[in-house]
Amino acid sequence: MDHQDNEYQYNLSAAWLAEGQSSQRDMLASLQTLKTRSNPPFNIIASHRHNRPEIFEFADLIYQEPTGVPIDDDKDSASKPDMPRWQFVLEHAKQHNVKVILTGRNGIEYEAHRDTFSTAGIRLLTGATSVAALASIDDKFAFMQHCHMHDIPVAEAWRFDNTTELEALLAKHDHQPLCVKPVTGIFAQGFWRLDTAKQSDKAYDSFEHLYFTDSKKINTEQFVSAYANSQMVHERPIPMLLMPYLSGQEYSIDVVCEYGEVLAAITRHKTGQIQHIGYEQSVMDVVIPLIRAFNCDGIVSVQTKADDKGQHRVLEINSRPSGGISYTAHSGVDLTQVGFAYWLGLTDKPRLEEMVQKITPCQVRPFTTSVKV
Repeated sequence: MDHQDNEYQYNLSAAWLAEGQSSQRDMLASLQTLKTRSNPPFNIIASHRHNRPEIFEFADLIYQEPTGVPIDDDKDSASKPDMPRWQFVLEHAKQHNVKVILTGRNGIEYEAHRDTFSTAGIRLLTGATSVAALASIDDKFAFMQHCHMHDIPVAEAWRFDNTTELEALLAKHDHQPLCVKPVTGIFAQGFWRLDTAKQSDKAYDSFEHLYFTDSKKINTEQFVSAYANSQMVHERPIPMLLMPYLSGQEYSIDVVCEYGEVLAAITRHKTGQIQHIGYEQSVMDVVIPLIRAFNCDGIVSVQTKADDKGQHRVLEINSRPSGGISYTAHSGVDLTQVGFAYWLGLTDKPRLEEMVQKITPCQVRPFTTSVKV
């Protein structure tokens, strides 16, 4: 790559972004901008299990996970095809003086070896500081129970593992608007609002639900029938949650945190295609104790939604940056840069009160672009 010819003749510190869900490219671009203002500069390493040139164009050095074969040098003798991902990343991180690793989508795999990374002088960012905490974050039912233990307002949920349990829960709770979602999952996969005639004066048009799929609605009886007769569920049971559907405003919150302390945060909510970026204190009053309760560490994202009384309730934590973290730069506070500048030792520890004063509320319209690969 063009960057490599000049960068690695110096013994600079480095930051490593491992495979993420959807924001890796934007974060790498942000780090390149930070790098131009840094003295001394630092190197930027990226890795992914696939060859992703549109991501890698913003890195100084790139590796492919988990085979251990560097994309630009397949003769690297340090690589072993059967080497676990965490070990592969660790070995190369030590070679390149890496000080910070953001693990992205495979946090639990790395977290199990936190002490090994710490011994090597590497700050590991998995979203939390224990495998148990990450497992509790991923399991939405366990997550809800943990929130209750810490008196954190959270969306209520009832777990079901079969049709009998689902029907029993519906008989008990169908006096209110309801929704369903898997116990584990991302990108709203498996989420549906349930429609029943008890909640409306008019009959529901099932075809309308098939036609306007973005509304994520389905008739309750048809959902139960589909779930009961699903070959997929029969072969691979999928634990699900039945939940009250909250009617208020939904927020996404990007958070830079360290050992349960919020260092910086941006709140955003969406109306139509517009993202509203800022800092809503009423939302953060729920998020701050949440981050503390799960001892979150790194850059994470939180979703909340208000109930019909306006109370913000937590939906979930994602133990990794959100797909929209790049939007934060428009507010004057780029959270990627804030976090990494601190963890690389380029700045002092951020203080939330000071970060809030730097935020300029704004509106953002995302758009689609393309990259030739």
